[in-house]
Amino acid sequence: MTSPASWRLLPPDLIELQLGQIDLLLAMYPEDLVLEESSQIMIETLRSLGDGVAIEDVEEISTAPSIPMLLRLSISSETASNQNIELDLVVPFTYECDKQPDDPPQIRVRLRQPSWLSRSATNQLMVDVPEDEDLLGIIEHVKEAAAEQLNKASQAAEGQVPSPSTGNLVRVWFYFPSISTRSKRDDFIIHAPSYALTGFLYAGKPGLLCVEGDSQSIDDYMKFIKTESWGDIPAHHKKVSERYRETKDVERVFPDMTEITDLVGERRGQRANRGDMKAMEEWLVERGLGEAFTKVLM
Repeated sequence: MTSPASWRLLPPDLIELQLGQIDLLLAMYPEDLVLEESSQIMIETLRSLGDGVAIEDVEEISTAPSIPMLLRLSISSETASNQNIELDLVVPFTYECDKQPDDPPQIRVRLRQPSWLSRSATNQLMVDVPEDEDLLGIIEHVKEAAAEQLNKASQAAEGQVPSPSTGNLVRVWFYFPSISTRSKRDDFIIHAPSYALTGFLYAGKPGLLCVEGDSQSIDDYMKFIKTESWGDIPAHHKKVSERYRETKDVERVFPDMTEITDLVGERRGQRANRGDMKAMEEWLVERGLGEAFTKVLM
């Protein structure tokens, strides 16, 4: 039996390097690295090739061999209880070109979306990993970035007021014809603390976003949401318009950035996505913001 034309098995020295990385992970994370039985069998099969066994004599290698693993990591934060993240790792043992490589192929790493992080934030975290990082560097980068995101989410949830900005405080109101997707909604809450912003999001048809903070910080925040956080969303799903910007004698009304969709009024419509605008108006009037409701929604 010979290797199919679509792939070639790595030479013995590179196979040994790949196996060495697996052994290192097993040593570093003995309780946290999960290997299926089939992967363990394949590892031993690949080890046997280093003992002079030819690939033609190994029945187990009929398809391009790779070793999938699951790495569970505990993430700690200064302000939140520990959370876990899970990394899917795949160690390849083949190459797809005619020229034999000098180095083993990179181990593929994918972060599974944790319950406390939005899909877009999860994707962005992996996009931000430096291209030249080795496996251990990638793992450490993901841990640190995830801890930072957890810390921001915890601060928002606990209502910690961000440090005052150096610019004049403004309050800006944004209108959405519709906003319902959970990941889109989460992005506004998760990223607001890093821009020292407070306010609220009211999702549905229509949707309303109120943001308090430095004018430039608000502009940067919305630019990030539109171009980075929502980068994989079609343009026609990203409709949002600024309706009103308060700039004179503005003082913070809200201690943090939070979503109030399920806290104000009753949901209507076939999918319960129609907001109760009368209840929203009353809620804003109670906070001295009744004028804004008229300017934004009337």
